[in-house]
Amino acid sequence: MMPRFFSQPGLNAVLLSLLLLVLALLAGIYVGWVTAYKEMGASPRHGGDGTQLELLALRQKLAAVLDDIQVQRTRHEVDSRALELVRSEMVDQKELTANLEEGLRFFRSLMVSEGDAAGLRLRDPELVAVGTPRRIEYRIFVQQQSRANKLVEGSMSLQVFGFDGQREVRYALPELSAGIDDALKPLHFRYFQAVEGVLTLPEGFEPKGLAVIVEATEPRDIIIREEFPWKLQQQFINLGE
Repeated sequence: MMPRFFSQPGLNAVLLSLLLLVLALLAGIYVGWVTAYKEMGASPRHGGDGTQLELLALRQKLAAVLDDIQVQRTRHEVDSRALELVRSEMVDQKELTANLEEGLRFFRSLMVSEGDAAGLRLRDPELVAVGTPRRIEYRIFVQQQSRANKLVEGSMSLQVFGFDGQREVRYALPELSAGIDDALKPLHFRYFQAVEGVLTLPEGFEPKGLAVIVEATEPRDIIIREEFPWKLQQQFINLGE
């Protein structure tokens, strides 16, 4: 006599379905396991050792790739820094070249004489702040205009004019320069001469301009008086000295 539960058709169908599902899952697990070993080139029988070796090899390859990436990254950083350094040097060289070209043009203009008659010419003063806005280096070129280029002798004096509050004042060079008692700067040149020095502006004084007076005694008596606006610049013109 058959067991009681097998005599029930509905229950038998359910149990048969569960059994088939379990068998299908087991078959799928087995097929997947075998397929995975085949893809890794290992035998299921010796899968443990083969998998460990393959994993070790993959780790070594990964480490090598990471090292290569780090090397490439380092080279890129070095190349970037070198390129930036080259660019910076090129900018500096271009700036130096521009300054030298400006100085060359200025120097050539100093050497050019414009006539046969004896005469002098004043270039615009160069004023550069040193350390503080009130400590000023100055350079003024006086140039001979005659093609004869005879020796010029004489003197130059300077005055700084501006405002102290509401009051307009003028300061002679000895009042602004320590250690200078004589207001006259000697001149002795054939082509041109640069008069240079340092002056310190008083507190509360706002400069507006610079007055320059040149008195030549040779090759003949000449007096030049010119006033220039007070204009600071970053540096003196580079004459290639």
